[in-house]
Amino acid sequence: MVKGRLEAFSDGVIAIIITIMVLELKVPHGETFAALTPLIPVFLSYILSFIYIAIYWNNHHHLLQAVRHVNGRILWANVHLLFWLSLIPFVTAWMGENQFAPIPAALYGAVLLFCAIAYLILTITLIAHHGRESELAIAIGRDFKGKVSLAFYVVGILLSFVNSWLACGIYALVAAMWLIPDRRIERTLVSENLSNK
Repeated sequence: MVKGRLEAFSDGVIAIIITIMVLELKVPHGETFAALTPLIPVFLSYILSFIYIAIYWNNHHHLLQAVRHVNGRILWANVHLLFWLSLIPFVTAWMGENQFAPIPAALYGAVLLFCAIAYLILTITLIAHHGRESELAIAIGRDFKGKVSLAFYVVGILLSFVNSWLACGIYALVAAMWLIPDRRIERTLVSENLSNK
């Protein structure tokens, strides 16, 4: 199967997720800056989640650039990722509304952990379909950053019950790690194109 419908569906779902998150930002009933103060935790959780959604969209886009075709397993692995991403607006709102309380912060981290696991499953499924010698497999390599991210999420979840602000700091650290563009796929595709000329 061609990958176009998978890309279009994923882009649509991600756009809806961002729309749902922004709709959770309620307009204050005052006209002063002081009226915005209660919204600071909500806005901070929105910013962090928006960055995460953008990172997943960007990485998903890059991942699929190295893919030629898909099968049923890949479609299901992709839907699995979209399921976990679709929970981000809920945990974002809950964490923000409750000023980063321990249980909402832990659940936020758990959803991030499961998003990362789902992305890993999608990557493994794509590599299995295209082969260990494929451009994608070569580009992904050992995926050190992905594995470190999983460990950080677990630490953040556990830390939520001690200091939820530090836990959220760890979640922000993981996001910062991924904000630095991952050039593995781009480098592999460019070198592959140069060698084919």
